[in-house]
Amino acid sequence: MSDIASFEQGTRRFGRVNWLGLLTLCQREIQRFMNVWTQTLLAPLVTAGLFMVIFSIAIGPRRGDVMGMPFTTFIAPGIMMMTVIQNAFANTSSSIVIAKVQGNIVDTLMPPLSGGEMVLGYLAGGIARGLVVAVVIAVGLGLVLGVWPQHPLVMLAFVLLGAAFLSGLGIVAGVFAEKFDQMAAITNFVVTPLAFLSGTFYSVEALPPVMYEITHLNPIFYLIDGARYGMIGVSDSSPLLGFFIAVASVAAINVIGWRMFARGYRLKA
Repeated sequence: MSDIASFEQGTRRFGRVNWLGLLTLCQREIQRFMNVWTQTLLAPLVTAGLFMVIFSIAIGPRRGDVMGMPFTTFIAPGIMMMTVIQNAFANTSSSIVIAKVQGNIVDTLMPPLSGGEMVLGYLAGGIARGLVVAVVIAVGLGLVLGVWPQHPLVMLAFVLLGAAFLSGLGIVAGVFAEKFDQMAAITNFVVTPLAFLSGTFYSVEALPPVMYEITHLNPIFYLIDGARYGMIGVSDSSPLLGFFIAVASVAAINVIGWRMFARGYRLKA
């Protein structure tokens, strides 16, 4: 009997990975946001469109060109990337916090999933949601503004890195927060300022020296700047430097999330 159990366990964890459990968690996280697509996909697209309309009407005609690009064209990639990272963060953080508040986080903790497998499962949902949002907004920008990606592979790389970074940050925030108001505080006082103060609506070359240096410490700046290069071919910093900083940021934040799951930090009573 023990030999049969050992065989089944070995098959299910082929290569020391619980593929069945991992794929099930990935499917659950993706299906979770797809079931309420009007809230998780349509609403962010409407918000991004409103940003474009408001800035175009209020500032666009008087602002002139930025780095040789019309103002509306310049801010379009930033708005797209900001929407991607906000949705990636919301997907993982809300999934974990809701499960903790409702008391069903045990359904995720009881299966034989390692900390790394849980991180990958939650990341799949956040990255998938961010990628879908990015594709739809990019198509909309192309049809409405005639702005199509000049370096599509570069843009795709930064979109995936941005979604992975904010999904990882959402995992850390979701594990840390014990109730909804704590999660709201992290969103309002950490994620939103980092996203808005990262060159989304302006070139950092126009900032005072102190703010210029502070902005370059913000990893989201490199994500937005890299996406802008991929979309319209201009950037405030080297896309290669931004790529390496983004990769390092993704690795660092997800290692923290892995350690939290592995230790059961604020998850196990």
